[in-house]
Amino acid sequence: MAAVCCWALLFIAFLPALILQDADARFGAALVAQCVVVAHSGGALTRVLTDTSVRLVALGFWLFVYVWLGLAPLAMLATDSYPLEYRTGESTAFAAAVLTELGLLAYSAGVALAAARKNAGSAVLEPLLSRTLAPLPVLLLCGLSLALAVVLIPGQEGGVQAFFTSRQALRQSGADPDLTHALRVWALAVPAFWAAVGLVHLPRLPGGDRLLRAIRLLLLPLLLALNVLVNNPISRPRFWAGTVLLVLLFSWRRFSTPRAFRVTAVALTTVVLFAFPYSDYFRYDEREVVHVVALAEQFSSNMDYDAFQQMQTGIDYVRENGFSPSAVLGPVLFMVPRSVWPDKPQTTGIELAQYAGYDFHNLSAPLWIESYLWGGAPCVVAVFCLLGAAGRRMDDIRARLWDRQGTLAALLVPAFAFYQLIFLRGSLMAIVGPMLLLLTVPLLITTRAARPSRLPSPVRTPATTGPAPIPGHRRHP
Repeated sequence: MAAVCCWALLFIAFLPALILQDADARFGAALVAQCVVVAHSGGALTRVLTDTSVRLVALGFWLFVYVWLGLAPLAMLATDSYPLEYRTGESTAFAAAVLTELGLLAYSAGVALAAARKNAGSAVLEPLLSRTLAPLPVLLLCGLSLALAVVLIPGQEGGVQAFFTSRQALRQSGADPDLTHALRVWALAVPAFWAAVGLVHLPRLPGGDRLLRAIRLLLLPLLLALNVLVNNPISRPRFWAGTVLLVLLFSWRRFSTPRAFRVTAVALTTVVLFAFPYSDYFRYDEREVVHVVALAEQFSSNMDYDAFQQMQTGIDYVRENGFSPSAVLGPVLFMVPRSVWPDKPQTTGIELAQYAGYDFHNLSAPLWIESYLWGGAPCVVAVFCLLGAAGRRMDDIRARLWDRQGTLAALLVPAFAFYQLIFLRGSLMAIVGPMLLLLTVPLLITTRAARPSRLPSPVRTPATTGPAPIPGHRRHP
């Protein structure tokens, strides 16, 4: 109870008060609605950090909401300062805050529904997450990752040095940031990551694994070096590099205990709150001296926190152009080229950036505004209710399987939990390809878990009524 009170005071009272103190806050309907969002997300994050069970998916969701759609919009509304040029009225800001809270209520309802119906959906998810790592597929993936590195790295613009060069320098050097280039990079990064994780967590064979241990000792240094090359935070986005590190951390059995989870989750929350804005140090070739500024100024001036402003832009876009139900097909059929599908929907972040008149199009489009563009508030409710139910089910199944070594739940649930930060931030069409690759590769290196035996228990001879007769004695009536 003491921990609950302390974290609740920090998330719901102290940090919002610190932001409002740094700003000349003018309370209006939008700011009041945003305070409700902060209280809801801060209370939910408090529950995750003080729960007696490990909830990785819940941690990823509520951490994103509290920072990007809780504190950051609070600072923007309080200071009337935004990282981008586009401006909306008070009614649009109020609608964006209400839309955020609507998604949170739907998510909480989905979680409650999944908690009440504990067996619903387990017939599909539990057999899937119960799959275990298999030695031969893991070793084949290791070989494939090393082969891809030998084939693709020499053809990379700039060679090996490009992987330790900032993304700004790569763009200025003329490296082609097209779809082929992106596919080449992800084809190196994701298999190399899962090969290393699979090799580390591969269960021991019951009959002895001396040969397997020797192969592991041979391949593991090569795969670790390959991951340093293709998954480092210098040339790769911070969200992806962070996902790689967090999956390696939380797939470790020691961090499956509630106490270790709470300590690590608190450290992660602190890093995201105070260090994330400065973690783009390697993104630019010309690095300036890091200036630490007040939290309110950081949230209201850094383009990393453009999610709430993009939601406002999306609401104005719908008022002018109406809903776009066909846009839902874009993420689903993302692999279809535009030469085959000329009317393929545009990436939502780019669509909103063009509508606002920006020259820079690499902007976010949170899942709230993505689903709102599809069909309004009912779509938002449906999407987040399903997301909440699925997230709670994944956390529950992982908790039930935590004592089994090398399960898909131990690997896939952390991967989805922390890739959520990219998934929720959007745009969907920009991240659905890497996300599909991230979640599909582990399926290829696992095998179906052995079903528990359903043989009937040995038949016991029914006991005779009354005590058994003693040999040599007659039973008296």
